[in-house]
Amino acid sequence: MPAAVCGLLALLLGLPFAGGTTPGAVDGAVAGAVAHLSPGVVRALVLPTEPSVVLALGLLGVYLCLRAGRRLEAGLALAAPVLAILLTGWVLKPLYDRWKNGTLVYPSGHTVSLVAVLTVLVLVTRRVVVAVLSAVALLAAAAGLVGMGYHYLTDVVGGTLFAVSVVLFSWPARRPAPAPSTG
Repeated sequence: MPAAVCGLLALLLGLPFAGGTTPGAVDGAVAGAVAHLSPGVVRALVLPTEPSVVLALGLLGVYLCLRAGRRLEAGLALAAPVLAILLTGWVLKPLYDRWKNGTLVYPSGHTVSLVAVLTVLVLVTRRVVVAVLSAVALLAAAAGLVGMGYHYLTDVVGGTLFAVSVVLFSWPARRPAPAPSTG
């Protein structure tokens, strides 16, 4: 159910901005809020979306699955983010046709790649600290992407929702451990 809700919200969020080039009211307010950040700070904030960082996090997810003997999840840890990235670039961006600085921006591919691998790490580790660190990385990246002028906030939110949806739809349902036999 959460996968469907996230996917639906991602699809609906982009509708008011389809075919457009202008920010919404919230987009403008957030851009104004991060406008005071220095260029060096903004570049540092966008670092989590760099391909080398995303690739390293993705490989960490695959490694953790393999170390735990979960081969199916290791394959999905690799395949689900790639699927999310491909669907974003080949289907959603052309479909929504939202432009900024000569580039299609909805949903944010930077965000999709980062959030897809972070979602995998949260699912693999099932640790609160990983979820919290992932949220901090996402907030930093959002401020950086908006501050650099790469995206509007709605692009980042749409990318987040879409990436979570794809990974959750791809991930196997967690089964409870079998109860020990009593007889």
